[in-house]
Order: sequence, then structure tokens, then C-alpha cells
Amino acid sequence: MLTIQQILPGIRQLFYPHICKGCGSDLIDDSQLICLRCMRALPYTRFANQPNNPIEKIFWGRLPVKSAHSEFYFSKDSLMQQLIHQLKYNQQQAMGLYLGQLMGTSLLHSSRFAEVEILVPLPLHPAKEKKRGYNQAAIIAAGVASIMNLPVSKQNVIRKNATATQTKKHRIERWENVVDSFSVIRPQELEGKGILLIDDVLTTGATMEACGRAILNAANCTLSMATLAIAEK
Repeated sequence: MLTIQQILPGIRQLFYPHICKGCGSDLIDDSQLICLRCMRALPYTRFANQPNNPIEKIFWGRLPVKSAHSEFYFSKDSLMQQLIHQLKYNQQQAMGLYLGQLMGTSLLHSSRFAEVEILVPLPLHPAKEKKRGYNQAAIIAAGVASIMNLPVSKQNVIRKNATATQTKKHRIERWENVVDSFSVIRPQELEGKGILLIDDVLTTGATMEACGRAILNAANCTLSMATLAIAEK
């Protein structure tokens, strides 16, 4: 005979289904965000241990980036788009922590990021962050920090201008939209440090470049970059 403890999970799932954030399946443990099938389908890039990878090549001749990485590939109507959409627009901060932990594990096991000392999430303009309720890059950075045991600097690098969306802009337009949009309040806190700049999706790299330039004004610091995903062209 089944006990109450064995019956209750089934009853709870019937009335309050805990579903996979990727595919919507209800065949998922309460402690998980995505099902095993979606876990196996995550489109890893494996760039963390690869020098001169496609992420780093984006910044060649534009910015002195020590190491760069994107954990996943991002394409329209894909699983990764669904998961990042959950983070950015459906208040699913737990998804950002989970994906950040996956990226943090890759970075921790790569000697190329061993000199990183401080994590800096790409800042949102205060008005946009207030409207959303949080900065998704800061949530991702918190997930990375929990794995790498590193501090997160959230208030030092700021976004001065409320720029228009980058989604439908070409490369030059994206750069013009964000140039001079970032500032470092206390550069002395970054001096001589290994900085890892973190964001959600990398497209042309214009926003990361603009923010990275502001960070590199701090004396003798080094800049690395990591995003959850890179948009496939």
C-alpha cells in the first residue's frame, strides 16, 4: 500500500504541475528547471578551452581581450532562445542562476580564465532595470560566482545612457548606439585586476566592446569576456 508521502507528489503535480522550462514536459523532478531531454539538447560551444575561438575573433583589432567564451549557441526558435526568454521576460531568475552555474563550471575548469579575480555583469540603465525588476546579466554572474567563488562588482560599472534596442540595428548602428554609454565610478577598485565581463547573448559585440573600453581605463587591469550564448548568423 502506498504511503501519504508517496502519494502527495503525484497529487501536487496534478494540481500544480512543475513543468520543464524548455519543452513544457511535466516529466521532471521538482528540483529541476529543465528535463533530462532538454539538458542533453543544450547547444554547448566548448569554447572555454579553445584559444582564438570565434568569440575572441570578434574582438580582434577592436579591444585587447585576454580570453573570451560563450557557453551556448543561440538561434531563433531554439531551446536556448526559450530558456533565455524565460530569464529576461518571464521573471525566471532561477534560470539565470542555473545557466550561470553551467557556464561557471566551464570557466572554472579552463586554465584560460584562471587569472580572473572580479566578475562584472554588463549593466542595464537604471530605468530599464527598474522596469524589469533585475539585471539578467547580474543573475548570470551570481551563478558563475557561486561556482568560481569570486566577487561580483554590480555598482561600479554603470550605464549612463538609456540606449534604444539593438535588435534590428546593423553593426555600425549598434556601435553608434552604445559608444560612450558606460562609465566606471571607482576605477581604483579594478586597477591591476583580472576582470571578467558577463552578459547574456553576444551578437556583434558592440555593447560588450563599449563597456570593455570603459573598464580598461582602470590601470593595469586585464579584460576577459563571457556570455551565456552567441547568436548564430
